[in-house]
Amino acid sequence: MATHRFLFLLLVLAVFGGGGLNQRESAIIKLPTEKEEPAEEVGTRWAVLVAGSSGYGNYRHQADVCHAYQLLRKGGLKEENIVVFMYDDIAMNELNPRPGVIINHPQGENVYAAVPKDYTGKHVTTKNLYAVLLGNKSAVKGGSGKVVNSKPNDRIFLYYSDHGGPGVLGMPNMPYLYAMEFIEVLKKKHASKGYKEMVLYIEACESGSIFEGIMPKDLDIYVTTASNAQESSFGTYCPGMDPSPPPEYITCLGDLYSVAWMEDSETHNLKRETIKQQYNIVKERTSNFNTYSAGSHVMQYGNTSMITEKLYLYQGFDPATENFPPNELQSDTQMGVVNQRDADLLFMWHMVRLASFMNLKLLLA
Repeated sequence: MATHRFLFLLLVLAVFGGGGLNQRESAIIKLPTEKEEPAEEVGTRWAVLVAGSSGYGNYRHQADVCHAYQLLRKGGLKEENIVVFMYDDIAMNELNPRPGVIINHPQGENVYAAVPKDYTGKHVTTKNLYAVLLGNKSAVKGGSGKVVNSKPNDRIFLYYSDHGGPGVLGMPNMPYLYAMEFIEVLKKKHASKGYKEMVLYIEACESGSIFEGIMPKDLDIYVTTASNAQESSFGTYCPGMDPSPPPEYITCLGDLYSVAWMEDSETHNLKRETIKQQYNIVKERTSNFNTYSAGSHVMQYGNTSMITEKLYLYQGFDPATENFPPNELQSDTQMGVVNQRDADLLFMWHMVRLASFMNLKLLLA
């Protein structure tokens, strides 16, 4: 009997000894059939947001990027881990009917508020973008000096919005971003073990051409693009369209692919929604519900096995969406859209209308 008591005391000491009862994890005895739950995540989330244009006629690109910043901040990403590239000539532009305000939806809130000015004006360059991605602080010229100082267990989300062409993405300062050069930068980042996985969302005409046939599958990078290698992407929330921006606006507020993924993220629980589910929803909405004459083909490249991962690993999780559904198309209504290249013509046409109206007012005064 004394032997039994002694063995029992040894078992108690083995379970509760050392740190005492406050070490709860060591006090849990698991049955052989039980498995430890995997850790929710390891590492830091990083994001790089790039508006590659300038000028009020390209309002939508900076609006997209500002909106993306607000979404990621609500998701818990820290400002120090988000790097923003935008020319910053929209909010206080003389043509902006709401000075200091940028909206990305006809009834949208001000997405410009508190957006960091990491790289603006002449510092929005391809060289700075590459240096930021590679974490090379000494190669950055101007700006905040913020870089993606990521570690092997970190995840990176890159979102780009602008014009593009075959094998090229625009930037407001020369040179442009060229496909092969960009892929080499991604290879360098991978070789340096600077991340665990990376997700790229690219909004531009012919954006598929940046990756078509040249994007490796072994870099642990997943890419979606707004269009294939031969077609335009589309602007939306444009004057005279449905839905239309407030009447005082003479330019498009957003891009179809961009508002599709952001509005999807804002209305779903990203701890439950997968990359694949968002891809399918965005693909359907960006095609304007299979009316490809007024929409584009969303494509995917790179390591497509990553599509089963949950979106919160890259975009974070907003507690306000806790009870939101994981995957549900919010609307199947076709949207008014305009070819990205025609958006400039639409803007200039509305400029002429505005000038004519102002001249008429002066004549009648």
